[in-house]
Formats: sequence, C-alpha cells, structure tokens
Amino acid sequence: MINLSDAVLQQIAVYSPEPEIAGSINAPCLQTVFNELIDSYIENKVGIAENFLDASLASSLKANLMSLLATNQLLPAGTGNDSAVVHNKLYRNDSIYWLDRKHNDPHENEFFDLMDQFVKHLNRTCYTGITGYEFHYALYPTGSFYKKHFDQFRNDSSRQYSMIMYLNTDWAPEDGGELRIHTLDYQQDIAPTNGKSVFFKSSELEHEVLLTNRPRMSVTGWLKVG
Repeated sequence: MINLSDAVLQQIAVYSPEPEIAGSINAPCLQTVFNELIDSYIENKVGIAENFLDASLASSLKANLMSLLATNQLLPAGTGNDSAVVHNKLYRNDSIYWLDRKHNDPHENEFFDLMDQFVKHLNRTCYTGITGYEFHYALYPTGSFYKKHFDQFRNDSSRQYSMIMYLNTDWAPEDGGELRIHTLDYQQDIAPTNGKSVFFKSSELEHEVLLTNRPRMSVTGWLKVG
C-alpha cells in the first residue's frame, strides 16, 4: 500500500524539472527586492516581490521539504497556539515543519540570513520595531486548502507581519492553490509561483488558500515583536 508521503512525492516528481542555476543575490539587488516588497505593501496593504528567493535558494529549500516528506517528518498543521491548538481537516489540511538555526542546515541558515537582512532593512526604513520571527515549511497535498482566517492570535498580538515564500516551479493557473486576500472592497488572488514572497499585516487581512490541484510548497511565517 502506498502511503501519503510516497503519493505526494510521486506527484511532485512530475512537476520538478532540473533546478535552475543562479548565484546569490548581491547587496544592491537585495535592496531592490526588499523595496519592491515594502513599496507594494504600502501601496495596497499586500506586498509582493516576484524574486525574493533566488532560484538556487528556492530549489534547496524545496529539496529540504521533499526530504522531510520522504522521511515522514512533516506534521499535520493546526489552528490556535500552545494548548489551544486544534486539528480540523475540514478547515485546514496542510503539513508543516518548523525551521530552526539549531538544525544547522546550510540552506535554512541562508534563508535566516536573508530574513535578518530584510528585518534590518524594514526596521531601518519603516520603524516597525520587529524583534524576531518564526517560519515553517508548508506542504499542501493535492486536494487541500486552508479556509479564511487571520494570522494574529486573539490571545497573543506578537505576530505583526505575515510572510510567505513559494517553492513551486512551473505553476499554471489550472493548478489552483492561490492565496486569496479578502478586503472590504475586493478579493485578490495570488498565484504561488516559485521565489515569490507575499507580505501583509497579520492582524489586518483575512485570507485563505484555495483548493490546490497539485502539491503546493512554501516557507511561511511571521515577523514578531516582544
């Protein structure tokens, strides 16, 4: 009998071409990407930068996630925090794995170095006062979703900004899995294409992940205060 990990890995393999070769983004380019994310956030409350992760780092993080899947280290995602965590597959059915510098993984550490630079730039240019962050891998198998929600907990306001970095090559409109942002006036659907980052206020925008028609991967997390 084939298990969930094997089934998802087989589906991912169908959509996994040879990784692109790309060097590290240099400092001037990083500032440009950071400003693209911040400026688009200031303009309409949803920041988008198409190449926040370069192709090399995105490919390495995707390989990490696939290795975690193959070794059954991903855990069912829940809602709520601490003792209030609830697992409800009718509301959310992705799997996650928390990133941590203690893992001493070179690619995760490269990602953390990137986030350190972004937080420093964000604090310097926008006076946001961010003091920390937390991120996890997220895998949505085919047929999964996440219903409408806010990211900031009712009993904990430390999450200030939400960030998602996508790890999906050759994503097509028929693959679904869009991030849908809800506002009073309109809905905005964002395709989870490789290297793209989305940035918004955790307490401000209700959002959801639409039904995905192929495995959908990301690094997702929050910039925090306190």
